[in-house]
Amino acid sequence: MNDVETAEPQSGLVMLAICAVVAGTVGGVIGVLFRFTLESADRLRNAFVGWAHSEHVLGFVLVLLATSAATALAARLVRRRSPHAVGSGIPHVEAVLKGESAPASAALIPVKFIGGVLAIGAGLALGREGPSVQISATIANELGRLFRRSADDCRILIAAGAGAGLATAFNAPIAGAVFVLEELLRRFEMRTAVAALGASAAAIAVARVLHGDAPDFQFGGAPLPGFGTVPAYLVLGIITGLLGTAYCRTILWTLAAADRLSRRPSEARAALIGAVAGLLAWFAPELAGGGDPLTQRAISGIGALSTIALAFVIRFGFGAISYAAATPGGLFAPMLVLGAQIGLVCGRIASVQFPNVPSDPSAFAVVGMAAFFTAVVRAPLTGIVLVTEMTGNYTLLLPMLTASFAAMIVPIALRCPPIYDSLSERLPHERSRAAKPVT
Repeated sequence: MNDVETAEPQSGLVMLAICAVVAGTVGGVIGVLFRFTLESADRLRNAFVGWAHSEHVLGFVLVLLATSAATALAARLVRRRSPHAVGSGIPHVEAVLKGESAPASAALIPVKFIGGVLAIGAGLALGREGPSVQISATIANELGRLFRRSADDCRILIAAGAGAGLATAFNAPIAGAVFVLEELLRRFEMRTAVAALGASAAAIAVARVLHGDAPDFQFGGAPLPGFGTVPAYLVLGIITGLLGTAYCRTILWTLAAADRLSRRPSEARAALIGAVAGLLAWFAPELAGGGDPLTQRAISGIGALSTIALAFVIRFGFGAISYAAATPGGLFAPMLVLGAQIGLVCGRIASVQFPNVPSDPSAFAVVGMAAFFTAVVRAPLTGIVLVTEMTGNYTLLLPMLTASFAAMIVPIALRCPPIYDSLSERLPHERSRAAKPVT
């Protein structure tokens, strides 16, 4: 009898692992297609703006009309076809795992894909990881239902699929699995660990075959930092903690302001924000879109302090405004931009003020990415692993730990909740008999 009881859980675990691998594979393919499409949309936007400059006033008007129409259409798709597709999607995934909302239907997948391409391609400061996470989570849930898995197994698959989506978006397989355990479920359990690892491994295998295996950002590397740099990285952590707190509150304030305009159709608000993206694409095209080129520039140490500071201020405000457009799009990529810029500025200042302490401003940019992510999301392990995998550098783990520690303490002391907790509270809860927390 005991042998039968033991065999059944093992058989169930094997089937769960198979479902996770299949979900990760499918999610990886769609995630790579989404990334390819976004890259094409960015090139198309830049080429269109370049052509429009030759048309002067007419070209300027056409750019504003195009970006406004694209974001308005993205918002309309969300409102009419799949309301769960709004924003990042990670808060909805977390609400499903807590049993506070029903899983999204398969209709979300095309809405999130097309809407994300329209919004980010139009130049909104949103990240590709939000759509990738929610699309992969939805695919995993649908496969769980297809294979007639239990409600608990379906929710484990949702979490594993979400991790696979993050892994695909940033070419970061370990970060995808850590994200599931640290942020989505916030505990370690054998079944979820197996599913998360299987889904992320399958997704990244597919992604690297289709998209390549090079890290997302090229970083020349940095020597192991000496003990004398610890105070500088602690200060960097404190600064990123303060600015991360301000960023969280700015996003929530912007969303609250958008709520007060709810009497107007969401498409009108999105069109207005799209026009702002058009203005930015016209006058400073490098500041529009997800922001990966900006992050790469900061990691490479390129740019004058005044230029970097101005770009930070613009992206800080535009990122919050973009999220209020009620279109698909994530927060991770814009956060990495801001963190890298904060780090580069602090590194430049540290190298001037403390010339006797060897320091590399580019290393500060990398550490700033992890610290700012920690301050906003409050998931330090995910942030550190994510940045490490995205840059392919392992010599900055101690500075990242030091800065992330300080960046985590500051918002806690200021009583600023993690951004996804705050965004989850804004969701309408749809608790049902089928929605219960994963156990």
